[in-house]
Amino acid sequence: MIRKILAFTAMALPILAFALTPSAASAQNFTGTYPVSVTQTLCGIAGNIKCGSSSYCLKLTDDRSFGRPDSGPATLESFNSPSLFGTFEVIGNTIMTTFQTSGNGTSSGVVIAAPASARTGQIGIGIYDLVVAGESEASGLATFGVKNGC
Repeated sequence: MIRKILAFTAMALPILAFALTPSAASAQNFTGTYPVSVTQTLCGIAGNIKCGSSSYCLKLTDDRSFGRPDSGPATLESFNSPSLFGTFEVIGNTIMTTFQTSGNGTSSGVVIAAPASARTGQIGIGIYDLVVAGESEASGLATFGVKNGC
């Protein structure tokens, strides 16, 4: 009887250790840089003014600092504007980034929302919105490039 228990224990411990070890197939985090191309942009409160395309580099630090497993500080860098600082969080299969912009005395910010996979760390095509005083001032498609691509 003791031999059977020892044999069972000898078999069970390696299996248990293997099951509890994190694998490469487990969830990835979003820490890294992502190129973001904003296209099909319409401007103005009525959304009837065609605007130019924009390119950004989104820098994420996934440190769980905002209460969700995938959340943390974010920086949106542009080649011709000052960097914007904000936060991001992944809720379900959606990443939400928010940035406060310096305006002319009014409350303004940039919001980007897109589908995201915690399993792969990839971000899909989403929506970019520049909000000024509670109104959408410019919006367009936000296409994300590969992780660590900028």
